[in-house]
Amino acid sequence: MIPVLGVTQILAWGSSYYLLAVLAQPIAADTGWPLAWIVGGLSLGLLVAGIVSPRVGDSIQKFGGRLVLATSAVFLALGLAGLALSPNLPLYIMSWLVLGVGMGAGLYDAAFATLGRLYGQRARTAIATLTLFGGFASTVCWPLSALFVSQFGWRNACLIYAAIHVAVLLPLYVFALPTEQRRELRVAAPSKFSDGEVAARPLASSSKLLFVLIAVVITISSMISAMLSVHLLTILQAREIALAAAVALGAIVGPSQVGARAIEMLISRFHHPIWTKFASTIFVATGVGLLWGGFSIIAAALIFYGAGIGIESIARGTLPLAVFGEDRYASIMGRIAMPSLIMQAASPSLGALLIDMYGADGALAAFFVLAIVNVGLVAALYAILLKRGCLEAA
Repeated sequence: MIPVLGVTQILAWGSSYYLLAVLAQPIAADTGWPLAWIVGGLSLGLLVAGIVSPRVGDSIQKFGGRLVLATSAVFLALGLAGLALSPNLPLYIMSWLVLGVGMGAGLYDAAFATLGRLYGQRARTAIATLTLFGGFASTVCWPLSALFVSQFGWRNACLIYAAIHVAVLLPLYVFALPTEQRRELRVAAPSKFSDGEVAARPLASSSKLLFVLIAVVITISSMISAMLSVHLLTILQAREIALAAAVALGAIVGPSQVGARAIEMLISRFHHPIWTKFASTIFVATGVGLLWGGFSIIAAALIFYGAGIGIESIARGTLPLAVFGEDRYASIMGRIAMPSLIMQAASPSLGALLIDMYGADGALAAFFVLAIVNVGLVAALYAILLKRGCLEAA
């Protein structure tokens, strides 16, 4: 089950979110379309993914993840085929909107919701394991995309990924994932509603503050990660670091993510997910602060930053499960994903605007302030959970 989802997550991330890292320049060279619009397609796709996320969460809550994830493979295949066959820029952009539906229904949030629906509170280890697989998406798919482009061209590369979704991912979802049965609820206060009604029932007022806080801290974390992932090389080069050295330093982030996730998976049973979130925000703030302060060992700053965003993926899935329980987890994940994905779509442009206005140092200062604010918000969330007696190990 987890290896199946792990493989599908690697290919889904690699053929959507990470696709343009390799294909953007070949597309621009072949078509003459503006690079900003070519890359902007991903932002529009993420915007659509955010818009559809609440409906995706409700669907997983009602029907389970098997059908939703299978549908994501169809949309991703259609979007990739659309990219390959696009005769002009408007159809290229429309294809990214289709891909956005597939991303909303098939990336981490949908996969986490599926695991929560299947395993309930026991999904924490499964979520952590799944993020380990996901950490290899760029490692596996960037060389694969480069190979496809060099051998067959960018359009055929998209067609190959579309075929992989139809021939590999779709059957895996349909035949390898279990058919989900209606489960007994194992929360302290079982709902009197049916599964479908649970998805539509509003949050209790006492939980709304927690929901808002969790959505905000996850969204801020996503913004910082999205801004730095796009602009890290620019920021490093502004420190008079050569491009090759900047790329080598940037490559430290990936292994740091995977290493931190592996450690978290080993020790997660000893602490509540709020501590994972706490560690994530502190590590990110430390890494960004060291970069901004001109710390001489840049690699150390990037290790802190990479470790922080690495375990953030785990906290994103496990903290809502621990706080809200399993009976509405899929629906809540869909709603939490919405602002996060929308801000991920806007963050690269916001980061570029900050760099244009204040330079690399000014942008880093803004990122650092945002990271410190996030630490404060997580501290407030911790205080509320402590006051309500919700911090037993999940």
